[in-house]
Order: sequence, then C-alpha cells, then structure tokens
Amino acid sequence: MTMPAYAMELGTRLPSSIEREAAKQLRRIIASGAIDDERKLKFLDETGRVAEIVLTPALSRLLIEVLRHIDSGDAVTLVPVYQMLTTQQAADILNVSRPYLIGLLEKGEIDYDTVGRHRRIRAENLFEYKRKRDAIRSTALAELAQADSELL
Repeated sequence: MTMPAYAMELGTRLPSSIEREAAKQLRRIIASGAIDDERKLKFLDETGRVAEIVLTPALSRLLIEVLRHIDSGDAVTLVPVYQMLTTQQAADILNVSRPYLIGLLEKGEIDYDTVGRHRRIRAENLFEYKRKRDAIRSTALAELAQADSELL
C-alpha cells in the first residue's frame, strides 16, 4: 500500500498547494509583525489548548526564510551544523557531482574526516566553503556587470 503524499514528511517531497498557501499566510503574519508586540505566536496544541511561543528576531528570520522556500514550492531540509554528511549528501547540497566534490576534498578546499574508508564532511565546513564560493561568484558577476556597463 502506498502512502498518500500529504502523510509523508515535507522534507522528502514537494509541498502541496495547501501547504504552500499556509506557508505564505504564516510568513506574511510573522513578517508583518501582526503577532503582538512581544512576538508571541499562539496556536492550538495536540489537546486543543491554546499555547504561546515567543519568537525572537533570529527565530522569526529563520521561520520566514523556511516558509518562503515552502511557499515557492521548494522541498526544505534542515541540516544541523555539526551533522556529519556523506560525500553524496554534501555533493547534493552544493549541487555538484560526487566525483567533483571528492576532488575538492582531495585538494584540501573542504575539511573532512575519514571514518573507516569513508569520507565524512561536517555540515559547518561545507557551508563555510559554500559561503566563500558564493562570495567569489558574486564578486565575479559584479565585475562582469561593471565591465559590460562600461562597454555600453
């Protein structure tokens, strides 16, 4: 028997249209500050009682970002920074092939640990590499745009 899509975890499938709309509404509520001055979010718990959660600015920004991706129809998976990733998981996050990632590891561009014969990459190290790579790409793109505007 197959499981209906709505019963599967959101991180393993794309969000449904209902989930996308709910994410959009919640993102707008949090972003607008419609939650009271103390940033308390009220919801019903499993027993039907009203529960309150105080959202700090950092939590609000994180939730807004996650909800923005869901609203866009993206699958979202949260990765703790201290999680050890396989080479395939790391390659998927960087959107590169596994052999290309292994080349980066062997060049020393990303720190990794060896567990038996397997390489494991700490998510924190992978995200640091990704931030540096994205900054270099952004700078190069800005320089290209500047050079292009000078030609016009």
